[in-house]
Amino acid sequence: MKKIGAHVSVSGGVEMAPVNALGIGADAFALFTKNQRQWVAKPLSVESVTLFKENCEKEGFDARYVLPHDSYLINLGHPDEEGLEKSRAAFLDEMQRCELLGLKMLNFHPGSHLNKMTLDKTTGVTAVIENTAGQGSNVGNEFWHLRYIIDKVEDKSRVGVCLDTCHTYTAGYDIVNEYDRVFTEFDEVVGRNYLCAIHLNDSKKPLGSRVDRHDSIGKGLIGIDFFRRFMQDSRFDDMPVILETPDDTIWRDEIKMLRSFES
Repeated sequence: MKKIGAHVSVSGGVEMAPVNALGIGADAFALFTKNQRQWVAKPLSVESVTLFKENCEKEGFDARYVLPHDSYLINLGHPDEEGLEKSRAAFLDEMQRCELLGLKMLNFHPGSHLNKMTLDKTTGVTAVIENTAGQGSNVGNEFWHLRYIIDKVEDKSRVGVCLDTCHTYTAGYDIVNEYDRVFTEFDEVVGRNYLCAIHLNDSKKPLGSRVDRHDSIGKGLIGIDFFRRFMQDSRFDDMPVILETPDDTIWRDEIKMLRSFES
């Protein structure tokens, strides 16, 4: 069975994320643990941490199916030394926030190696690399890029991958017409054992366009047949499957529709 959710709001504090996820009928969710547009945020309060854990337990959310995302400002491959140091400090702070909240993963966009700057200073949190569409100068749009980054990490138990279906498609991998070939290539190049999560999104832009524009499920160029096939593919069971589709008013309907494809 798939664990499906969306990237929910933390307005009112991180403790509201599991409440908001329950409200859309989810059994997984993603969140920001701090304001994604700011370099520095106040530390999480003891009260917020306690309430987050209590709400997760109360609403039945297992930490294995919660996927925090780091700040959009962070660039671990920043060419400028000052920017790189700020990014490393911010990423470490986010890893430590996940550790405090009892979470197991932190989703980030690819950059430089991860060893001593973060992994040696935290425990129990896996750094989860998200593939990109390849827009602009972004790296991480080809599977070998992800493998290259993984190979630079000494403790490979602390690194994983999140595949975004929109990014995969617009990066040039034809998950519509060559479904099996694409995911077999991922297994061979990266390794299925590193796959920790899925961002499930349709695409407003065509195959190979290298433009990142998400669409609602079945309303974009990937199309509904892919999502039906995905939901019946056991390779993607037992991991968070997270919607980042643009219309949050239909997340509940999208989740319900996706679950109907499993039977």
